[in-house]
Amino acid sequence: MKGKRVLIINRGEIAIRIAKALNELGLVSVGVWTDNETEPPHLEYCQEWVHLSGNNNKETYLNIPKIMKLIEHYKIDAVHPGYGFLSENREFSETLAAKGVTFIGPNPIAVHKMGAKDISKQIAKEAGVPVVPGSTGEIESVEEAIKLGNEIGYPILLKAVAGGGGKGMRPCYNEKDIKENFSAVQREALSSFGYAGLLVEKYILNPHHIEVQILADKKGNVYHLFERECSIQRRHQKIVEEAPSPFIGTDEALRKAICETAVRCAKAVNYDSAGTVEFIMAEDKKFYFLEMNTRIQVEHPITEEITGIDLVANMIKVAFDQPLDFKSQEDIKIQGHSIELRICAEDPITMLPAPGKIVGFETTFPQGIRFDHCIYPKFTVTPDFDPMLGKLIAKGFSRDVAIRKLRNAIDGLIIDGIKTNIPLHKVILDEENFKNGHYSTSYISLIKPQEKVLVKEEIKSFMLKVAAIEMNQLGGVK
Repeated sequence: MKGKRVLIINRGEIAIRIAKALNELGLVSVGVWTDNETEPPHLEYCQEWVHLSGNNNKETYLNIPKIMKLIEHYKIDAVHPGYGFLSENREFSETLAAKGVTFIGPNPIAVHKMGAKDISKQIAKEAGVPVVPGSTGEIESVEEAIKLGNEIGYPILLKAVAGGGGKGMRPCYNEKDIKENFSAVQREALSSFGYAGLLVEKYILNPHHIEVQILADKKGNVYHLFERECSIQRRHQKIVEEAPSPFIGTDEALRKAICETAVRCAKAVNYDSAGTVEFIMAEDKKFYFLEMNTRIQVEHPITEEITGIDLVANMIKVAFDQPLDFKSQEDIKIQGHSIELRICAEDPITMLPAPGKIVGFETTFPQGIRFDHCIYPKFTVTPDFDPMLGKLIAKGFSRDVAIRKLRNAIDGLIIDGIKTNIPLHKVILDEENFKNGHYSTSYISLIKPQEKVLVKEEIKSFMLKVAAIEMNQLGGVK
């Protein structure tokens, strides 16, 4: 395995994370730069740089023929796709396999079966796993979606067959909503994942989004690394994640049931590599298979923190058929509690992307804080990519300790020049429902922490005006 050349076909903080793992394992990390991102921060961590020409994602990170030419020209042995882009693209993994290039992810058949939400749902059913009511396959038309919506009852969710990350998903509460949203969701799916296919699912109100991290080798062994709670979301995208789930809490029978169900799903497709099985858990704690992400997740660090297992390094080892860092399920234990905040370049009140240039960046963190990021002063955040800048992660002996550490840490995170969601995170960490672990995917819409951000920003503006008046009365500063 040592000395193999691995192309990281991604950017930002995940490319940095992958490069660090490759370097640690003695592999050659090869990073890419594009025409619309000529000084990406991840290159600092890569041993070699190559140019992926193009000015948008379709011309670069989603362009399989162009990437394959790079692989051939630079004699690449393996590819790590990170998350997003081509990480769950069946054509890409099959093309690599045909050329004898190692894909650091699951085998192409598993990518196909579990990466496609319609097929994975059917596989889950056959494996005896409860699934959310909805279409058994891809929906071809607005009329078909309306017919199914009337059969299973509203609200329903229009959802992209491919991809993830909350993109290509919209709830519909009646026939009119379906007519208005169908084409828009198709366009978003095509733009984000290169495929416009859609599913229809029953939209369960006020659920919990619980996911189970699994790791499987090439010998048929599948292990779970327990669950994560990812219920605080905006636009169906997670912004706060924690492990283990406060909703499951001390219910060890429920924890065992959902984790073993995830393992069963993975075994049904002979899965190998890191992956995540996602579930919707209703208020009565019944859970339903949602989908499987056949890649590393954005929120993988909190699982690493509570288990002590390096997920990225181990998925690389699996790809090269090397032994994992542990020998049995019994070796994997939960130790403490970990919470992650996604730090994004977006307005903390509207929660919409806010690109711009970072002019100042400082960190003053308490002991034990992890910050996976791609920030530096003068770094320009463009509208071309996802607005996430980094992930602030705390681990504590208990959930209360993790919250306290994280609240202190975010006070020490300064990003100037652009709007970020840091003020929103401060409100969430101080809010009683969150502190007590009482929240669902409806948290943002029901609790409305963004409205408290508005009040705090108004107070801050008022105090600055008062200070300016006082300085003027004192004659200012000479």
